[in-house]
Amino acid sequence: MKRIIIVMITLLFVFIQSTGLGICEEKCVEATGEAAIVAGDISGAKMEATARAKWAAIEQVAGTEVKAQSFIQDFALVEDVVKTQAQGVVKSYKTLGHKINQDAVSVKIRACVEPTLARDAVSFLALNSSVAVFIPARKPGRTRGVDEYEETNLFSERLIEKLTDQDYTVIDVAPTQAVDAAEIEKALKGGSTLAVRSMMYKFLSNVIVIGKIDYTISTRKGEDIGYGLSMPFNAVTVRLTYRIVTKNPKTGNMEILTAGTEQAKGLANNAEDAAEQGLEELAERLTPDILDKVAKYIQGNVRKVSIKINGVPDLDTNMEIRETLQGIVWVSDVEAKRIGDFVVGYPENPVYLANSLRQKGRFTVVNFSPYSITLDYR
Repeated sequence: MKRIIIVMITLLFVFIQSTGLGICEEKCVEATGEAAIVAGDISGAKMEATARAKWAAIEQVAGTEVKAQSFIQDFALVEDVVKTQAQGVVKSYKTLGHKINQDAVSVKIRACVEPTLARDAVSFLALNSSVAVFIPARKPGRTRGVDEYEETNLFSERLIEKLTDQDYTVIDVAPTQAVDAAEIEKALKGGSTLAVRSMMYKFLSNVIVIGKIDYTISTRKGEDIGYGLSMPFNAVTVRLTYRIVTKNPKTGNMEILTAGTEQAKGLANNAEDAAEQGLEELAERLTPDILDKVAKYIQGNVRKVSIKINGVPDLDTNMEIRETLQGIVWVSDVEAKRIGDFVVGYPENPVYLANSLRQKGRFTVVNFSPYSITLDYR
């Protein structure tokens, strides 16, 4: 019996190796990174370009739609993220070549990346204030027995508009074709989070509003409603089933922030117009509740970040810096401890706070960690 078990295990191991079904199977891709040459330092530019190429390979394997490089432009930040978050993700790499222009260096590499670790590394950069929205709506009636969905509709447009007005970074998933209505319906019915988790990886978002809108034609125009009367309009009931799903920043687990089913009715000469009326009413009634739930989630994730700024010359400049910090989006409060030392309430990864300060033009990032940032003032 023991021999049979050993043989079976050996055969299984050989099968896994031969078919490439290893648990930690690597994916090898080609990627390019570019960096500016500062003060004639070509060697430093090559290092920066290589770090960017590594991160580009990680993004490529993870399948992100929103590029992390659009958020992180400072080499100190890129290098730190690659070292701290991408450690072990890039299993190996080979430089395929480089080009030196007048003011920049471009490096091309072939990197072998572990997909699961790549997704974890990329998700480190997900924004709590970034909301991905996908709420397809079924059209009234059928074409040849097949349901048709509008992936962009009045309700989703209204919701995106309101979220944008509140300074959230909003990603409309529909145009990207990253997921379809059938997957969302399956997720809502069965509780599966696979499609939702995939969306989080792709769009670097920690909050996703997903749902499905269905229609029922309650009464058709001309239908007998009794007492010799006919229905003068089409009456349509619109039903929305939705969830707001978040990722716990401490555990990384998926959590349902809220879920529910709402409905509204519309009357019009045709079913399409009646459905639009129902969507309008649904949007007016439900959008404030969704905004409130998202806002409470953001407020509940505010962390205290220590900021040390070297080279602050006097108290007046310190006050100006305090006002600059207070003016950054999502900064909830700023406490000045002493000249050059501040404590800031911030719900996002401090890498975004560091990048916001760097973009002000008078700060250079020296170092950052999950709870502290050090900068030079000039």
